[in-house]
Amino acid sequence: MQDSGTTAGLRGIDSVNGTVAWASGTEGTVLKTTDGGAHWQKCAVPDGDKDGATLDFRGVQAWDATTAIVMASGQGDKSRLYKTRDGCAHWSLLYRNPNKAGFWDAMAFSSRSRGFILGDPVAGRFVLLFTLDAAKTWDRVNTKDLDGGQEEIGAFAASNSAMTLEGNSLPIFGTSGPGGPWLYSPDSVCTALTGAADPASCLRYNLRFDRRKLPLAGNATSAGIFSVVSFSPGFETVVSIAIGGDFGKPNESSGTAAWSTDLGLDQHWTASTTPPHGYRSTVQWSEPLKLWITAGTNGSDISHDDGRTWQPLDNGDWNALSLPFIVGPKGRIARLNPAALPPAK
Repeated sequence: MQDSGTTAGLRGIDSVNGTVAWASGTEGTVLKTTDGGAHWQKCAVPDGDKDGATLDFRGVQAWDATTAIVMASGQGDKSRLYKTRDGCAHWSLLYRNPNKAGFWDAMAFSSRSRGFILGDPVAGRFVLLFTLDAAKTWDRVNTKDLDGGQEEIGAFAASNSAMTLEGNSLPIFGTSGPGGPWLYSPDSVCTALTGAADPASCLRYNLRFDRRKLPLAGNATSAGIFSVVSFSPGFETVVSIAIGGDFGKPNESSGTAAWSTDLGLDQHWTASTTPPHGYRSTVQWSEPLKLWITAGTNGSDISHDDGRTWQPLDNGDWNALSLPFIVGPKGRIARLNPAALPPAK
């Protein structure tokens, strides 16, 4: 455990290199460490002279010790993006949600220039925004493939990982709600990211999605896919893990994890035979340790076999991972101790 110096609920964490890391959460909180977590610095509150202390920063994306973007999640214009270029002494407002009915759930960047924001459906269609100019301007993916149909579905802003970017830098995201746990994934490669003459137009009109229901807990407002991650261990091999469950039933292990080795393109998603020991909101692959780690409000678990089976690691209260760091409510921050990991069963 580390001393964060705050009691704010933390849901955003981004480790740049294990030494530099940024965290974010409620009450306009943004934290930074440059010494591996030995000391956490409390940053200036974005728009602190206005309403910044009322914002809930669910996501943070950092590139180094001086440059980072934080995403606030909230109804309407409480969803915002801020950027710092001077190590968090000052912040500039990049973008404010223009839709009063909107709510942002996750952001992901493939580079300093290119990124996406996922938001809950507005008028029945998921909001998927993109930038190609380092978040200076944003446009919306305009395709009926993002329709939620007649189901009552949305996405969770629990850990800024309901959306991930696959190998070609296009978004995959999971849903929640009574309509069930759907996974939306690109079913055609938009040439926008491979040298198109008009990449914005390609993303706006030609980015198509396929959706399929995963074998996770669903059919409740508190249940669904909370985090999805893909990792490519070798040429033409992709391992994907989707985790979730029902946060209203934190100790229920059934329907909390599923795995795929083909990005689910042929609907080959399989429920874990030995699932995590409760609801989970975040998951990540550790390349140095060659294992997966997932965590939630009643602890964390590890998998040595690409999500087929999981074994308990701890019983802490956690929200989000960016290895080697993990964050949770009431200012909880910890750093993974590899020596304490149990051996594979």
